[in-house]
Amino acid sequence: MLSRALSAYVIGIDAHLVEVEVDISAKGLPHFSMVGLPDAAVRESRDRIRAALKNIGFAFPLKQITVNLAPADLRKEGSSFDLPIAVGIIAAEEVLPLASLGEYLLAGELSLDGRIKPVKGALSIALETRKLGLKGLILPRENGAEAAVVSGIEVYGMESLPEVVEFLGGISKREPVAPDLGAAMEERSLYEEDFSEVKGQEHAKRALEVAAAGAHNLLMIGPPGGGKTMLSRRLPSILPPLTFEEALETTKIHSVAGLLENGQSLLALRPFRAPHHTISDVALIGGGQVPRPGEVSLAHHGILFLDELPEFKRSVLEVLRQPLENGTVTVSRAAATVTYPAQFVLVAALNPCICGYFGDSRHQCTCTPLMIQRYRSRVSGPLMDRIDIHMDVPAVPYKELSGSCSGEKSEAIRQRVTEARTLQLQRFKGERIFANGHMRTRHIRKYCTLSGDAHRLLDTAMQKLGLSARAYSRVLKVARTIADLDRSGDIHSHHIAEAIQYRTLDRGQV
Repeated sequence: MLSRALSAYVIGIDAHLVEVEVDISAKGLPHFSMVGLPDAAVRESRDRIRAALKNIGFAFPLKQITVNLAPADLRKEGSSFDLPIAVGIIAAEEVLPLASLGEYLLAGELSLDGRIKPVKGALSIALETRKLGLKGLILPRENGAEAAVVSGIEVYGMESLPEVVEFLGGISKREPVAPDLGAAMEERSLYEEDFSEVKGQEHAKRALEVAAAGAHNLLMIGPPGGGKTMLSRRLPSILPPLTFEEALETTKIHSVAGLLENGQSLLALRPFRAPHHTISDVALIGGGQVPRPGEVSLAHHGILFLDELPEFKRSVLEVLRQPLENGTVTVSRAAATVTYPAQFVLVAALNPCICGYFGDSRHQCTCTPLMIQRYRSRVSGPLMDRIDIHMDVPAVPYKELSGSCSGEKSEAIRQRVTEARTLQLQRFKGERIFANGHMRTRHIRKYCTLSGDAHRLLDTAMQKLGLSARAYSRVLKVARTIADLDRSGDIHSHHIAEAIQYRTLDRGQV
């Protein structure tokens, strides 16, 4: 007899329908064959399914069993097809009504005793279930909360194969998983680090506020122990809270990568990714024989922090140029070509020289000018072109470190940043950009209106400091953000003056 169950396979961050067809024939010698481009993990499912069915008391049919995973030209990988194949075999033996299989999409890995283990990409599978107009989704209990955030479908988290059989057979009834979206989204303000813990570094904290308000990429330059990493880790706490749509998209990426904790429904905090400088270009940008998201996509709607920037391999840094420019990354492999979202704020940190103490009044630098030049040249000009803010992070004096006063809390800074972002969303409505840091040349001409004194100051700065055309555009974008923080429609001279202070490398200083 022939049965048909529905499942899904994740490519990139999107799921695609897979029909699991099972045909059982009493003619011929017993045989279990699987077609439809299954990989090793899928082919091994025959042994897991045979043992699981035997251990739950179902007599595995000693007949010719053929399983087809359609569409046949799409390579299938992973263990999520265990559950639909097992259910298909039971239905083909006329134990389950065939009509019930067409109402639900199934995904899950089977253990040898019939328990259902969690799988990756449950949120993407739930979205595909809703898109197909099915009644509901049956998947492991640990994935239930994650998939239940998708409205319009019934999500059932099951612990074992017998529970699935009884439910589809109408023997038992179960309530669908009820998501607690309110509690999940409340976590968006529960950051462990806070700006009030930072002593001194007022100039650096102001630059981080500007970067957060305009989604500007930022480079911090300072000696070891100055607080570059500490400041970077607190940047997500002043970014605007994730909207539900942003949280959904970010959670999809982490779900596909298998980074969600069991029972976690949404990733409500902005991600902060800090890969080590020994990372490969594939791990950073994504890819592999079967493409998987890399660090730039895991940082989507959050922060990508690259400490010791010149220590990264040149080839690794160069692959950042596409996601910084387009907000997406396309990975082409023989198996598939996928596009991952990668809209993040790049925060990089470097020492002023190899020893780290060039320009430090308390330590003597041992580097020659040639050594310093070679050190800085490890970061290419095209990558530096995409960084709006350069700021100095000097060592904090003892008096400030030992002081008892605390800085401004992240919550107060986040309020100003959110108000500035709201202004930008209104300004760029219909422009397909969402922050000042994403402005192109036409946007700068249209939205960066300078007052008379601002024009004169910028003209003087271009001549006296020798700022390039590249620096001119960056200064205008950053000045626009500073004006937004002041709720000013025009850009005035004090906005330009502050923006110029954030171009350390263009001024020939370190």
